[in-house]
Amino acid sequence: MAKTGYHRADRVADQIRMEVADILIRKIKDPRVQSVTVTDVKLTSDLRIARVFVTTMGTEEEERNLFAGLAQANGFVRGELGRRLSLRYLPEIVFAKDVSGPRGDRVLKLLDELHVKTEAECGSSEEKPSS
Repeated sequence: MAKTGYHRADRVADQIRMEVADILIRKIKDPRVQSVTVTDVKLTSDLRIARVFVTTMGTEEEERNLFAGLAQANGFVRGELGRRLSLRYLPEIVFAKDVSGPRGDRVLKLLDELHVKTEAECGSSEEKPSS
């Protein structure tokens, strides 16, 4: 009976996330890549392509500069990963913008609005009991 909970691709993706974050913080000297956070890594099941999700707190212009810097540092990051990980094939690194934060904020805002709306409807529809 096979276990279906935690696959090798997930374990390798977690390791890649930690290593890429360390490389970006400690090894990259490009000022465009300073305030970046690696939030997640999605790895294909054949371990050939790693999509690294990053986020930053900067403006759109700083974000464009960040991805330009990441594209330029891609080869260096992949080389460092090759020295740190013991994999037969080193996955191709693809940096992508993480949109889960703003999406989550929007969902929370909509839920709060719905909660306020339901409370207002329940408060107005309740009849006062006569004593």
